[in-house]
Amino acid sequence: MAVDPNMPILIVDDYKTMLRIIRNLLRQLGFTNIDEATDGSQALQKLRQANFDLIISDWNMEPMTGLQLLREVRSDAKLKHIPFIMVTAESKSENVIAAKEAGVSNYIVKPFNAETLKGKMVSVIGDF
Repeated sequence: MAVDPNMPILIVDDYKTMLRIIRNLLRQLGFTNIDEATDGSQALQKLRQANFDLIISDWNMEPMTGLQLLREVRSDAKLKHIPFIMVTAESKSENVIAAKEAGVSNYIVKPFNAETLKGKMVSVIGDF
């Protein structure tokens, strides 16, 4: 099954510039249906109100971190199937392990480009 370029994607970051960068990279890759949230709790509200096929979330946010959001998503029967890509400036192995244990689909270390994002997305949603 081909990946739909109009699939709904939720991007989560408390830094507006990073939201704009990720949105622009997704557009470069052909994706158009992009919503955003500025923290984990706002993302959770949006996830419970609408359907998304992919979550791309920053790790370091207040008051709810990306890791807390990931755990909430994975513990919710209606949301746990959604592929979740964690974005962070932290490349420490304990962070990668914590994210894997919480059920992350893939992990991107900042800074990254469209090619890196596409590779991570292909690994979780299929080729496009």
